[in-house]
Amino acid sequence: MTGLWAAGDEPQVFPVARSGDLVHIRQGIRALSQECGLSLVDQTKIITAASELARNTLIYGGGGTVRAGLVHVDHKRGVAAVFEDSGPGIPDVDQAMTDGWTSGNGLGLGLSGARRLVDDFRLHTVPGEGTTVTIIKWAR
Repeated sequence: MTGLWAAGDEPQVFPVARSGDLVHIRQGIRALSQECGLSLVDQTKIITAASELARNTLIYGGGGTVRAGLVHVDHKRGVAAVFEDSGPGIPDVDQAMTDGWTSGNGLGLGLSGARRLVDDFRLHTVPGEGTTVTIIKWAR
């Protein structure tokens, strides 16, 4: 998403190529959440959402990248993360966002669960071209 970060607030970029990368993403989101001043509960929510989305990027998207950083809109500040892959995309977004539905062996809470844990959730997918999910958790 263009324009999410202000000039000088460039995001950190994390590769998503192997399971060990998920640990680095969680650590990065935790550090950003602390820097932003998110409550412990809100830190846990965005870290959990990011972990689920990074896992989806790896397993279903075949890998990709995560860009994460602090965002400032009007008088609000928060933590944003953008998960991008060039995988097969999501053929039926409504079905994929349904609680309990899974295309694999998971619990079916990845996308819908992540959406509930954050304040802003945007999903863009094109079958055959990939998926981008953007999340933001705002400081209270």
